[in-house]
Amino acid sequence: MKDTALIVVDMLYDFIDGSMACHEADKAVENSLQFIRKEHPSPILFVRDHHPADHCSFTAQGGPWPPHCVQGTHGADIHEALVPYADEDLSFFKGEDPAQEQYSAFEGRNPAGQSLSEVLHLLEIDKVIICGIATEFCVRNTAEDLLKDGFRVSILQDCIAYVDAQGHKEALQAMQEEGIALR
Repeated sequence: MKDTALIVVDMLYDFIDGSMACHEADKAVENSLQFIRKEHPSPILFVRDHHPADHCSFTAQGGPWPPHCVQGTHGADIHEALVPYADEDLSFFKGEDPAQEQYSAFEGRNPAGQSLSEVLHLLEIDKVIICGIATEFCVRNTAEDLLKDGFRVSILQDCIAYVDAQGHKEALQAMQEEGIALR
């Protein structure tokens, strides 16, 4: 699996048990850990929502979401069981601009200012496997952008969580029709 990377999308406390807790989030974390321990994927890249307190997506600013993943809060932290697998250089922060909503990991940057696409190409990655939260938003947008960028993309179905069951089902179906593998 030298040409394969695992991308962990937004397995952050606010999406697991916080202000935007998603369905099946605990199960997604546990199943992702089992996959990591069994498959030993390398590299593992983490995508993190990382909002300023006045982000445009928050209801107080007219957005659709309650405050979540605010910089410097517990809600923005990676689940503690996954922290040992997270490398700061392979962590991509999105949603830091208070005036812009960002669902796709392609819009985030690592501490060196590199995009996910840049780093994957530097690592000579051809295939990506995705786990994370939430299917209908950040997982889907990230998967579609990876596909458009020429990567072979698969999603671990038992390692994702979602906002709405119907939206989850529709997103999985749409992604599969686009050529994203479900496993």
